[in-house]
Amino acid sequence: MTATSFTAMPWDGSGFHAVRRLPMHGLRRPADVELDGAWEFQLLPSPTAPVGDVWKTVDVPGLWTMSETDDRPHYTNVAMPFDEVPPQIPARNPTGVYRRSFALRPDPGRQVILRIGAAEGLLRAFVNGHAVGISTDSHLAAEFDITDACVAGPDGEHTVELVVSKWSSVSYLEDQDQWWHAGLSRSVSVHTVPRTRLADLKVHADYDPAAQRGGLRLRVSTAGLDGLRDEGWTVEVEALGERSTAPVAPLRDAPRLPALTGDRSVRPPRLIPPDLMDLPSLLAADAPIPADWAPAAAMMGPSLRPLPVAGTAVLDRADLDVRPWSAESPHLYDVIVRLADPDGRIVDETTTRVGFRRVTIEGRDLLVNGRRVLVQGVDRHDVDPATGRVMRPERLLAELSLLKRFNVNAIRTSHYPNDPLFLDLCDEIGFYVVDEADIEAHAFSSALCDDPRYLPAFLDRVSRMVLRDRNHPCVIIWSLGNETGYGANHDAAAAWVRRFDPTRPVQYEGAIASDWHGGHPSTDLVCPMYPSFESLAAYSADPRADRPLILCEYAYSQGNSNGGLAEYWAMFETLPGLQGGFIWEFTDHALDPDGDGRYRYGGDFGDVPNDGIALLNGIAFPDLTPKPALYEARGLFSPVRIVSDAAAALAGTISVRNRQVFNDLGAFTFELQVEDGGESGPVTVDMPDVPAGTTGTLRIPEVVRARLEASSPLAVTLTVRTRADTRWAPAATVIAAHQVVFERPAEPVAAPVPARLPVGEDGELAHPLLRTGPRLCLWRALTDNDRSFALDQRFVRSGFFQLTPRQVEIRPDGEGAAVTTRYATAFDTEVVHHRTIAALTPPDHPYTEYLLRERVVLPDDTEDALRVGVVFELCDGFDEARWVGLGPWENYPDRRSSALLGAWHSRIDDLAVPYLFPQENGGRGQTTELRLTGPAGTVSTFHQSPLHMTVRRHRVEELEAASHWWELPPSAATVVHLDVAHRGLGTAVLGPDTRPRFRLPDREYAWTWRLRLDERPPR
Repeated sequence: MTATSFTAMPWDGSGFHAVRRLPMHGLRRPADVELDGAWEFQLLPSPTAPVGDVWKTVDVPGLWTMSETDDRPHYTNVAMPFDEVPPQIPARNPTGVYRRSFALRPDPGRQVILRIGAAEGLLRAFVNGHAVGISTDSHLAAEFDITDACVAGPDGEHTVELVVSKWSSVSYLEDQDQWWHAGLSRSVSVHTVPRTRLADLKVHADYDPAAQRGGLRLRVSTAGLDGLRDEGWTVEVEALGERSTAPVAPLRDAPRLPALTGDRSVRPPRLIPPDLMDLPSLLAADAPIPADWAPAAAMMGPSLRPLPVAGTAVLDRADLDVRPWSAESPHLYDVIVRLADPDGRIVDETTTRVGFRRVTIEGRDLLVNGRRVLVQGVDRHDVDPATGRVMRPERLLAELSLLKRFNVNAIRTSHYPNDPLFLDLCDEIGFYVVDEADIEAHAFSSALCDDPRYLPAFLDRVSRMVLRDRNHPCVIIWSLGNETGYGANHDAAAAWVRRFDPTRPVQYEGAIASDWHGGHPSTDLVCPMYPSFESLAAYSADPRADRPLILCEYAYSQGNSNGGLAEYWAMFETLPGLQGGFIWEFTDHALDPDGDGRYRYGGDFGDVPNDGIALLNGIAFPDLTPKPALYEARGLFSPVRIVSDAAAALAGTISVRNRQVFNDLGAFTFELQVEDGGESGPVTVDMPDVPAGTTGTLRIPEVVRARLEASSPLAVTLTVRTRADTRWAPAATVIAAHQVVFERPAEPVAAPVPARLPVGEDGELAHPLLRTGPRLCLWRALTDNDRSFALDQRFVRSGFFQLTPRQVEIRPDGEGAAVTTRYATAFDTEVVHHRTIAALTPPDHPYTEYLLRERVVLPDDTEDALRVGVVFELCDGFDEARWVGLGPWENYPDRRSSALLGAWHSRIDDLAVPYLFPQENGGRGQTTELRLTGPAGTVSTFHQSPLHMTVRRHRVEELEAASHWWELPPSAATVVHLDVAHRGLGTAVLGPDTRPRFRLPDREYAWTWRLRLDERPPR
């Protein structure tokens, strides 16, 4: 094989100029040759380095950064991973060469198209040694006409070589807070097409909500007919059981003024009224036309209108009986488009799916089909821990199924167009999509937005996205990109989009970043990031506010986070002009290229500089296991909400509001269950007809009412399940659970009995089941939010991470003992802990039980604490936990609106939440009872006032010492925290801190609890 000269094609390496790349379109064609699979591969140090003799085999699609040791994944958030400035290209520019052969003998009269679904980097393509094209934009396909290069040998074999250089001048536009990768991330294929064919299809499937009728307008473009004057070519459209045809416009001469004759031998007749040249402007102004001009106006009027574009056909159908598309009811219809020659022969055909819907903005409301929708969204990156950014179909379906089951209805494709299959699935399953262009120049955001050298790239990336995705009903908003300042390049791109596709609004956060009332040229919505609650309330009340406000990013989810999500939604559902937003973000970006379960983040591949753990900010783990925050969102996003109280439930009814915008509740089944600590099962109940946006009353069945009356219930739970099998969930999948909570009287405490208390000189209780007795604890393993720069090391400044006893006083107190311990904090302020201990069981009792009364006094200069409570550790031999309180998933004071009150059970090993960067985790609030069991015995606690409970295998200091969850040593310990006060989580890494009511500024705290220790094996 003769070596290909990869520098033979004229190119400058900048990526500013695509060469021979075919226009973007929205058609789908089956491949004649699928090229996914095994390719030969070499990794070169630069684009000009010579190709060697040694090739290895790799899979395509695939990213070499996930397998090659010479160029590993590199994570930066804002800074570029090299020192150059735009448009400079770093000298070290890894370049991958992919090579494989394929067999193809195209039929005469057909063209051969090479399609590369996406190449991360600057792509150069070669076929049989011939240069066929150059492309950039790492997240959109490139197609090249390779017909002339496909001169096959006797065996019909062809060789394709794809050269991908990691860096180019447009890499600065892809600085998107994610791993820097390189390679071929989407499928590669070869297609043969007729020379005269369908080239593109623009579909506008409109729905008039007032008339409840649809309209279908198609504009069909062809290739090979735009230069023909022949008439007779037609486009046939088959949709909704009917066929329609429209002619393909031939090439016509532009209208010209008639030539004046030079013959003066005959007096010329008067043909044109005086001042007729005023007619075009009068017609344009819709001004009155003189009566004697009417014949001329009738003749000239059509000539003043644009001619049909040659090679195109337009077809309109109105008054269609269709079901509208929405995220709640994603109804789709097949549309078949055929191109026929003058003899009626079909020469080309394509099929697309359409959904009839209308997206408008009226005042401060974004409307879908005439109704205001709440955007229950997430931001989503392409990320797979095993493949990097190669998205397998099964992974995409799993992601969208998970989101649908958790009542998410919208996705922003942050920060680039996703695989077309993703949009197909969103059309089918039902999601509103903000389709975002592949533009983020975060490191140079104030420069490139006004740099004319980058203007073509802005327009190219935005326009190609629109051309590819415009026929998808799920796409309701176009986004111009992310975090690239605001400049002329954005205004130019927005103007093009609005002119080309007036059926959807445009958004861009940078246009309003410094002024929510500005940026109109580039955004039709106010779409801020991480605003304060106060700013949202102010915008809602501001008379200048003239657009819907939908947060493009909020509820930053790094680590144990998302405190305050319920408060956001209380505002979205009650304040005018606020309409929801997109949680940042869906999944953690951690990678596991070796498949060993040891997830890696920035710096773990030797990548310098890096931004460490800032990519661990999903509401799901990399393997799509939901984090507790996703359960919080599930409850808030639920299709129903209980709007009645405990008194109504005890009287026999529950009122339910249907939060949906279009559908009734017929897609769901409902169950009621009394939470009283017993074994009663759920009872299926009949929900009355509750149209969208209305409230209905559910009558509680007698069997449930009897259970309520016969017990002292904690709550009654309404569980919502899917009624039928769908692609995203089987029937009976739980999608929400809500409760009516009842007041429960506290149990009386037995009187203390005389007993010798096992209290040591250190003031701690001693018992064979206790490795360490209950002691004061004011510290949690800092969450990512606790360590936010915005909190100014507030918690470290408290010194509460280290409590050193410097005085212990023990004295008798009635039937028990009083222990006062004075602690010195790390910075030598004083914390005082008063405790009285009394025995509730005599010495010969089968178990031992103590009553503990606690009072803690914090230093005068306390600003804010993390927790106030006790911690104790059990001996080995405990496996199971049961508790009465909020659960079953982890919850915290500002993230527990969806947690459920009940009697719960779990393995102790399963109570921890394995945040990839270890930190505080596993808490459960409002706990009144805790029971821990195992071969060693049973330890129980009882709390007159609910406490915040945490049970796990690792101590706080072990969590803080580890930088990855998988670094934590195996442990059989059982560490128990019981807190009278525990700080909320907030989102202070990027966004508001926890609200003041969830902070701990007080100096004194007091509480009472009981501790029961039983060495007998549990029954």
